Amino acid sequence: MTRREFITLLGGAAVAWPLSARAQQPERMRRIGVLIAISADDQGKARVAALVQGLRELGWVEGRNIRFDVRWLGGDSGRARDYAAELVRLSPDLLVANGPTVLDLQRETNTIPIVFVQVPAPVELGVVPSLARPGGMTTGFTHFEFAIAGKWLELLKEISPSIRRVGFLVLPEHPATPGFLRSAGSVTSALGLEVIPMGIHDVPEIERAVSAIAREPNGALVIAPGTPGGSYRKSIIGAAARHSLPAMYCYGYHVRDGGLISYGPDDETAQFSRAAAYVDRILKGEKPADLPVQAPTRYELVINLKTAKALGLDVPTTVLARADEVIE
Repeated sequence: MTRREFITLLGGAAVAWPLSARAQQPERMRRIGVLIAISADDQGKARVAALVQGLRELGWVEGRNIRFDVRWLGGDSGRARDYAAELVRLSPDLLVANGPTVLDLQRETNTIPIVFVQVPAPVELGVVPSLARPGGMTTGFTHFEFAIAGKWLELLKEISPSIRRVGFLVLPEHPATPGFLRSAGSVTSALGLEVIPMGIHDVPEIERAVSAIAREPNGALVIAPGTPGGSYRKSIIGAAARHSLPAMYCYGYHVRDGGLISYGPDDETAQFSRAAAYVDRILKGEKPADLPVQAPTRYELVINLKTAKALGLDVPTTVLARADEVIE
C-alpha cells in the first residue's frame, strides 16, 4: 500500500466512523406532560389512547423516542394547580391540556409549548387572543362556543314541548360556566323556559339536583360541558330515568348509554387524534403561535327512541329527520 493510498483510506475511515456511530445512537427521548380534567375511566383512557396512537402513526413511539407523564383530575378541579406545577417541574418538551386545565398550565409556564384539547370558547376565556393567530406558546382545539347552549334548549323544547323548568347541571368553578348560562338565558323568554343552574361534583349532588327539578311538573335537564357528566354519566342517566326527566347531553356516548338526546362534536376522541399532528409539528420546530386554533367540522344530533318511548315522548319527524343517529 502506498503512502497516498494509506492517507486516503484513513481519511475515509475518519468520515465513515462518525456517520456509523451516529446511526447507532439512540433517538432523543421527548417528554410530554398531559393533564386530563376527568378521571382515568373508559372515556378518559380513550382520549389519551387516541393521542398516543396519533403520535405513533407519526413516528413517535412510547418508550423509544417519546414518554408521557399523565395526571388525572377525576373531576377534582382543586388539584389542577398542583398537578400543573408538578408537570412543569418535570421540564417536558410540550404540555397537552384537556379542558380548563390549560389555564392552570399557562399560570405555571410561558416557555413550554401547550396544545389544548376540548376547551370551550378559548378567546372568551382568555386562553388565546385569536383563533386564527393564537400567538404565544399555546394553541389547540376548541369544541364548543357558548351560543350552543341556546341550541340545546331549543332542541330539548322541540322534543319535549311541555317542559317549563330546566335544571342546568354545571361545575360551578368551571371558567366556561358563566358563558353557557348567559347563552341559555338569552333564549329562555322566547322558549317560555326557566333555567335553574345546579352545581354538581359527585353522585350525591347529582341525585339532589335531579330530585329538586323533579319535584315540580314539566321539568328537564341539560348537562353542560365540564361537569363530571362523563365520569358519572350512568348516575345522571339513571336519575333522569327514575324521575322521568328528559335530558340533553353534550356527547353522543351519553345517548348510546341510555340518555335521551345529545348535540355536540361527532367524536370527542377525534380532537385528541388531531392534536397529535400539532404535537408532532411543534416537536419538529414549528411555533404554537403559527398554528391556528381548530374547531369541530361538524356536530351530530343523536336521539334514543327507546328512552323517548319510556318517557312517553313522541319525537317529531322534523327532529328525527335532522338526526345523525337514531337509536331504536
